[in-house]
Amino acid sequence: MPHVIVEYSANIEADIPPQRLVEEIHQAAITSGIAEPVAVRTRLKRREHYRVGDGSPENAFVHIDIRGRKGRSLEQKKAMVQTIYDQANKTLDHVFNARPLALTVEFHEIDSDTRLLRNGMRERGAAAERGAAASKADAA
Repeated sequence: MPHVIVEYSANIEADIPPQRLVEEIHQAAITSGIAEPVAVRTRLKRREHYRVGDGSPENAFVHIDIRGRKGRSLEQKKAMVQTIYDQANKTLDHVFNARPLALTVEFHEIDSDTRLLRNGMRERGAAAERGAAASKADAA
């Protein structure tokens, strides 16, 4: 279960549609292989009120916070950060060319002792598998 939270300054919307940004970053998180696709959650947080660097209204930022459970090796975490960073650089290349843009990607661990979780997508998949198995048994 990584949560991929993409926080960005609203002014980049002149250069990239938010849906493209979330879709391409989400796909990179899945491609990284750090979690099964059903566990990946990607979302955007648009920031209208911000100040970057010298305060020029052209200045922009994208900060990607990857939150995942403990237990992954340092190499796994670095690989996920690199995969998402590489995709973000590619996705945002024309934004970098249009305005001063700061990009950061970080991984933070979630303490499973202080987290509660219910994943309805996983439950639905398990129910579908049980239904398919029961149908197969009835047909036999």
